[in-house]
Amino acid sequence: MSLLVDNFPKSWSDYANLELLNQIDSKIDWEKKIYPNKSNIFKALHATAPESVKVVILGQDPYHGENQAMGLSFSVPALQKIPPSLKNIFKEIERSTGSLCLSGDLTPWSKQGVLLINSILTVCEKDPGSHQNTGWLTFTEQLLHTLSLKKTNLVFLCWGSFAQKLVHKFNAFNGHLFLKSPHPSPLSAHRGFLGCDHFVKCNQFLKLKGKDPVNWSTPFAVENKV
Repeated sequence: MSLLVDNFPKSWSDYANLELLNQIDSKIDWEKKIYPNKSNIFKALHATAPESVKVVILGQDPYHGENQAMGLSFSVPALQKIPPSLKNIFKEIERSTGSLCLSGDLTPWSKQGVLLINSILTVCEKDPGSHQNTGWLTFTEQLLHTLSLKKTNLVFLCWGSFAQKLVHKFNAFNGHLFLKSPHPSPLSAHRGFLGCDHFVKCNQFLKLKGKDPVNWSTPFAVENKV
């Protein structure tokens, strides 16, 4: 068994290619500084069991700076400076819903059935994209495609061309809602992310399908209370 397989949550085993995990493990130089730390690589999957998932927010690469990556897409630990893309996400939430976002820790979302997963689950320190050729892209694509086959009425928030290309490969049926916009990065947020109303539209859809809407607020220092 590999480090990755040993840490993979059993609740997701029917959705994943564990043999591919072994291959990915063999391609990663674990002697280097890798983010997130080993215990948090699958935090998104540990935090949100398959039966609980109702929304998927797909990121690309973990943060590659110290004390940033925590295994949830776009999320940073509560006491860390909020990154630019997440600032724009919070701007859109506060503009459209009135919810107050005080912390960059998005753990409260994952507890409500929001799967916050990156397509690439590890990265070398200060080397963005360093693990994009290890097999992570294939692994997460297969996992999410299986999720889209097994589940109904999911909301996929697809921000930027990378996420949109990936979700094109998912099951387009089963009643899923695909909300697409430019990425919340400062380079593109003004071209349609800000003003997209995705968080409102997501909750409207969930309520229509008899599911609880997501409370998009983020109280301060959540991670320290888990």
